[in-house]
Amino acid sequence: MHPTLQRAFANRCALKVISGLNNFNASQVAAIVKAAELGGATFVDIACDRALVELVKSLTKLPICVSAVEAEKFVQAVEAGADLIEIGNFDSFYAQGRRFEAEEVLALTKETRILLPEITLSVTVPHILTLDKQVQLAEELVKAGADIIQTEGGTSSQPTHSGTLGLIEKASPTLAAAYEISRVVTVPVLCASGISNVTAPLAIAAGASGVGVGSAINQLNSEVAMIAAVRGLVEALQVKLRVNG
Repeated sequence: MHPTLQRAFANRCALKVISGLNNFNASQVAAIVKAAELGGATFVDIACDRALVELVKSLTKLPICVSAVEAEKFVQAVEAGADLIEIGNFDSFYAQGRRFEAEEVLALTKETRILLPEITLSVTVPHILTLDKQVQLAEELVKAGADIIQTEGGTSSQPTHSGTLGLIEKASPTLAAAYEISRVVTVPVLCASGISNVTAPLAIAAGASGVGVGSAINQLNSEVAMIAAVRGLVEALQVKLRVNG
């Protein structure tokens, strides 16, 4: 695992900024990556594409994660310099009616490990599974070679309140998964999907070693706003360290 990631996970303050599994817009991705670095993020997660990896490597020294749901797509991205790979960001598929069941995710993990036995591998546990099935799958994924387990759930939650209470409601599925999974696996758990600066410290308190944030940053319309959002998340994670440390 990249030393920067190891340190951040060990200190339980990792912040991954996600540009989007289906975001192949080079200028958008470049802006998000620059904001991630200037804001103090730990690493970035981009679409699995050789040209994008080459672009991002020219822009930042942050570790680069690529996301896909097809094992063979990872090979060229890793050759281009990706530091780690992520089976997941399933959120972008649910609106299309595409489901990812435990058997498929496990098979994809095993297939990916055969193709790329050495690369750091993160795997998302689908939130469409019941919590007990999520925990069971997480254990099986680690046995199959996953180095990081990621949780999700923000797209399925339907907050009924605005403001802080709404942000907590939105994050509740991924927080619950992080709590349950972190108690049974020995690898870092990254809590993602629906996370904000309000709920990032709650994710760490629930047992996560870091958080992944996408739309709270990549939907903003200016680089200044994105940098501010990243800094807000970094500060939220540092508040956790001051309280617990």
